[in-house]
Parts: sequence; structure tokens; C-alpha cells
Amino acid sequence: MKCVLVFILVAATTLGDVARARGMKNHGEVREFHPGAIRSALWALARNKWVILSTSAMAVSFFSFIRLVSIAPLSFAVPVSAATLIPETILARLFLRERVDWRRWAGAALIAMGVVLISR
Repeated sequence: MKCVLVFILVAATTLGDVARARGMKNHGEVREFHPGAIRSALWALARNKWVILSTSAMAVSFFSFIRLVSIAPLSFAVPVSAATLIPETILARLFLRERVDWRRWAGAALIAMGVVLISR
């Protein structure tokens, strides 16, 4: 059960983060912060399919993490949730077309090694 929850957590968090990044890139930077501009930005984001997908995925992530913490030690659940950084880095490069330099790849590799150490 722990492995299934970890997989759901990693997949949902990754989907949520990548979809949120895509939605915000589509929306653009929020530059004005008066009440009317904030209301307009919130309304536009509430109709953005990527932001809706992100919010749904993050809800799944939240509830899977809550369930994971209920059956596994926190000292396992929190570090293993860092595994999301690995597929997020890959998808940032491939799907979002972001530039990922060698330091970020090295960081993702170190995180992967840490997750393997924690999960044993």
C-alpha cells in the first residue's frame, strides 16, 4: 500500500506542478494588484484548464500524502515525496521547454539517490 500511495503522490504532485507552471505561463505575469486587477486575474485563472487540472491533481496529492502519513513514518513520507523533483525536472525540459543546466540535473540525481536510500 505504501508503494501505491508514493506512486500516486509523486504522479499527482508532478502533474499538479507542471500543469500549474503551464497555466501560469499561458496566463502571464500578474503586474497589477489593485482589487479589480486581482479579481480579473483570479477569474481568468479559475477558467484556465491547466490551473483547474493543477488544482485537482494537487488535491489528489494532498489526500494521498495524508493517507501515506497515516500508515508510514513521517521520516519516510516527507523525504520520499521529494522524488517529485525528478520527473518535474524531466518534464520541465521536455514539456515546458525550460533550460535545465547541469547543476539541476546533478541535483535531481542526488535527490534520486537520497530517495533510494530512504526507501530501503
